[in-house]
Amino acid sequence: MAIERFPIRIGRRSAPALRLFFGVRPENASIEIGDPPDGELVIRFGWTSFRTPLANVAGYRLEGPWTWVKAIGVRISVLGDHAVAFDGSAHGGIRIDLRTPVRWTLVHAPAVYASADDEAAVAAALAARGIPGTDARRGG
Repeated sequence: MAIERFPIRIGRRSAPALRLFFGVRPENASIEIGDPPDGELVIRFGWTSFRTPLANVAGYRLEGPWTWVKAIGVRISVLGDHAVAFDGSAHGGIRIDLRTPVRWTLVHAPAVYASADDEAAVAAALAARGIPGTDARRGG
């Protein structure tokens, strides 16, 4: 295995706002998964990114679809568990749970969300590296 790169889905209607407010373009919105034992999980979303060693990934869960207002952009769950999200579409995505929370801006994030263009392919790449997960999508 090598580093695998998966694009983050960017909705047609949300693309202009994502580009203006977050610097998101198709070429800088992705999930990268490296190889164990030294590989990393890297999420790039416009002007920002999130990274952690792959060994810190505890599991994943496929979710969605979400409501548009709750899904688009870069978000931190301030009232919840402080998970961070990088979403370009409300169609759904993947939640990646971490063994040890990762410091990201002002929070220690226990999980990260991303609206991968093909979340099943991201899940398959994680599973191929021995990371367990579930499919909790509505209707999926």
